[in-house]
Amino acid sequence: MTGTAQQIADRYVALWNEPDPKRRREAIEELWAADGVHLLQPPEDMRERAAELGFADSVLEARGHDALERRVTRGYEQFVAGGEYAFRGQGPAILVGDALKLTWVMVRPGEDEVLGGGVEVLVLDGDGRITTDYQFPGL
Repeated sequence: MTGTAQQIADRYVALWNEPDPKRRREAIEELWAADGVHLLQPPEDMRERAAELGFADSVLEARGHDALERRVTRGYEQFVAGGEYAFRGQGPAILVGDALKLTWVMVRPGEDEVLGGGVEVLVLDGDGRITTDYQFPGL
């Protein structure tokens, strides 16, 4: 995969809105290295519960194309499929070395009010594919 930082960021955000499962899978294979990983800081209530159980650091992980496909599909089904929300990039993507930072927001289709969002830091390999995707929800 090649492209500017903004092109990579745009493809990344578009993936989470993709309704077609086949195209979603193809986009995952294009964006991520085969052993790429998505790491998510879970919601605060989940972190608190994990801490009560003795887990000081709780991070959710999806590794490899199959796990990434399940993660993206779940996000699509939970937020986008019903037509209630859509994701879009906000501001420019920034590339420093092999790390790409992008900001995304969640909105109602056709509206501008930001209902949620977050920051991604994507570590890219020499081919421009994601090896590690750090997701930080919340703006």
